[in-house]
Amino acid sequence: MTTAHAIVSSPEMTRESFYVAMTRGRESNCAYIATGQHHLEGHQHRDDLHITVQSILYGILQHVGAELSAHDTITAEQETWGSLAQLAAECETIVQEAQQHRWASLLEHGELTTEVVGELVETESFGILTTELRRLEAAGHGIEQLLPRVVQAGNLEGVDDLGSLLRYLIQKITSTYPPSPRRAAGLIAGLVPRATGVTDPAMRAALNEREQLMGERLDALTQAAIEQPAPWLPMLGNLDHESRKQMVRAVAAYRDRWGITSTSALGAVPADDAQRIDYEHTRDTLTRLSQAPDDHTREVAQRRDERRL
Repeated sequence: MTTAHAIVSSPEMTRESFYVAMTRGRESNCAYIATGQHHLEGHQHRDDLHITVQSILYGILQHVGAELSAHDTITAEQETWGSLAQLAAECETIVQEAQQHRWASLLEHGELTTEVVGELVETESFGILTTELRRLEAAGHGIEQLLPRVVQAGNLEGVDDLGSLLRYLIQKITSTYPPSPRRAAGLIAGLVPRATGVTDPAMRAALNEREQLMGERLDALTQAAIEQPAPWLPMLGNLDHESRKQMVRAVAAYRDRWGITSTSALGAVPADDAQRIDYEHTRDTLTRLSQAPDDHTREVAQRRDERRL
């Protein structure tokens, strides 16, 4: 069969069945996704149920038909709960709780009223804003001083989405000047901004524990990718040992954080804002490392500098 056509009419289809349907054609395979509610019983139909192609495919990929052995089940559970995706999510949850009062105080210091700040904290954009503030602060920007000034300078009365506007203003200002390396807190596993200003001892201890676990996880992933060569490893090019190891580490962190399974190092360009930030950061890291001089070039340059001295 040159081309195979499959009609997918329900998110209850198993991942294994979908795989079979999409591998029958030698040259191409097409799937036609029905987004209606015909697979539901009459009493299950809902006017507010919004079914999309993405939601159906996501449901199928999560629906594993083959039963796992007890050992495989335990291994899969351990893999999920010990992944960078899980540990990073736990860090985000802890930090959001630990720093909420701090960000609210800075906004009020910028002369936003307590009422406005209270309303902002309840919005979805507040979490996105504070994640960006933490990322910029980890890079070395003085958010403690900058955020109140941005609030004071802006015309923020009656804004529908205050969190998104503040995020845009902060990004615009910080893009005009470089951060201070002296203030930089850095990134955990090369991706997760390290939180500053967390004073609660229990939360600080919880964050430190997860940072250690993320480091251990990334060490293991890096070693496994090198010792049992991952399919994407040749795509990194021929570099000196240290640069190659750093590149493997960066790719392994991104893939584990975002569940990338494709044979290309970083997979497709993501549509999600948070993932795209990590994608671009990892891509830039790979570019920088690939352009770094190798050991021989560094040695020649060092000898030249020594002769000049």
